[in-house]
Amino acid sequence: MFHISRSYRIFSILNIVFLALLSITCIAPLLHILAVSFSAAPAANANLVKFWPIDFTVASWALTLENESFLRALGMGFYRTALGTVISLAITVLAAYALSKEDHEFKGRKIYIFYFVFIMLFNGGLIPTYILIQNLGMINTIWALVLPGAVNVFNLILLLNFFRTSVPKSLDEAALMDGAGHFRILFTIYVPISLPAMATIALFTMVGQWNSWFDGLIYLTDSAKYPLSTFLQTLIVQKDFSQMNINPDEISMLSQRAVQSAQIFIGSLPILLVYPFLQRYFVKGIVLGSVKE
Repeated sequence: MFHISRSYRIFSILNIVFLALLSITCIAPLLHILAVSFSAAPAANANLVKFWPIDFTVASWALTLENESFLRALGMGFYRTALGTVISLAITVLAAYALSKEDHEFKGRKIYIFYFVFIMLFNGGLIPTYILIQNLGMINTIWALVLPGAVNVFNLILLLNFFRTSVPKSLDEAALMDGAGHFRILFTIYVPISLPAMATIALFTMVGQWNSWFDGLIYLTDSAKYPLSTFLQTLIVQKDFSQMNINPDEISMLSQRAVQSAQIFIGSLPILLVYPFLQRYFVKGIVLGSVKE
């Protein structure tokens, strides 16, 4: 029987305690925001709320969920995240498949990889990028939010290495001998085997798209088209209810902090709900995709 040493047990206990404390520090801000959102105006404005609501009320949530501006921004956030994730994942899978081939199968492969690594380290800058988006006619459109960042080089390298290390070369060769084309090989062999890596990339992309606010601020001229992150950023920085179109009589009866807390919590909720479904793929995708052959 395997004997567990005393030092190993001590290390395991300390590791569990450390991770538990780290988890608490991550969860505590979210619990505080949730408690503020359910608290009455006097307690929220006086900053008396910690991790439990004071004078429990759902007025801030009701106002938020009934507001057309917030719901429109929430819908735009979902639309932007779904569209951006699908486009980014499709491009990444196609590029990673081609770059995972050997040099004799894809001539110039190393040149393309060098190009991708180079643009990961250096870019044209904010102003040239804005001018390019403007000249392409994408200002104030959803394409300005999803196309410029569609190729994430980190995700591309992750999936490329996964293809090279996890997909048996014999399957590829057997499929070619049977007359299968590259698209059939990709979608019948590579994609099913690479679900852990693809789920990891999809999670990274979804989080990035959902949380991105700056591009919406500079590329969208119509505030009605703001995704939720941009909407919340303008609302919280301005510290008023101008984006919410709320009656002044309602403002005096509610806490601005409570309403903003409700909005922030709702904004973080979709990612919190999606993550558990992809968690079982997450670790495997990261570990296998980061191992270079």
